[in-house]
Amino acid sequence: MLKVKQFRYGADNLGYLVYGTESGMTVDGGAADGILAFLGEHRLTLKYVANTHDHQDHTSGNDALLAATNARLLSGADLTDGRQISLDGGKIRIIHTPGHTEESRSFHIDKVLLGGDTLFNGTIGNCFSGDLEGFYNSIRKLMELPDETIVYAGHDYVKASMAFARRLEPGNRAIGAFLRGYDPKHVFSTLAEERKINPYLRFNEPAIVNLLAKLRLPRETEWERWQSLMSIE
Repeated sequence: MLKVKQFRYGADNLGYLVYGTESGMTVDGGAADGILAFLGEHRLTLKYVANTHDHQDHTSGNDALLAATNARLLSGADLTDGRQISLDGGKIRIIHTPGHTEESRSFHIDKVLLGGDTLFNGTIGNCFSGDLEGFYNSIRKLMELPDETIVYAGHDYVKASMAFARRLEPGNRAIGAFLRGYDPKHVFSTLAEERKINPYLRFNEPAIVNLLAKLRLPRETEWERWQSLMSIE
């Protein structure tokens, strides 16, 4: 069974090492020094270097990782939707999740999702691609995963995202419960928690529909509710 190790770097970036008994693959490996130290300590060989998208804060560790190992950089052609990467007998499934950027992708490993800048803990990324419908479809796709799925994101935006969620739903007790369990040394949520706290996964909930009505924003269809939510600042 594959494991996932989280590494914090920069102001709020989160990168990952997916590994088995012999080898590993980095996803957004900006914490190159820490990752290389972990590999050495556990006698693991780095096989692949991959990224959720091509923004520099996510690819910043690639050169150092490649220079220090014999790993192969996986390009977009290697990471197409539905592709499975084999690692020590386990499988890493690629899910194309455009929206934040056109090439954005998530990595699904057993019960773990590496959501990059598509799905954060408590919020979602900015739609830099301009493809709002594509982003909506990406979130709907990720919402099909089981409730017990562990969500690992590309940044730790928990405090800011929960402040925004609380502004939209001041009576939502799940927000406080989630914040009480927040640990900056290990940042994660489950998809079940996301359904309770993340406004961008709650577009069909009565509290959000009522909020949109109060703000006089379109809300008749799910697509309208999504667009209206994305317009709130």
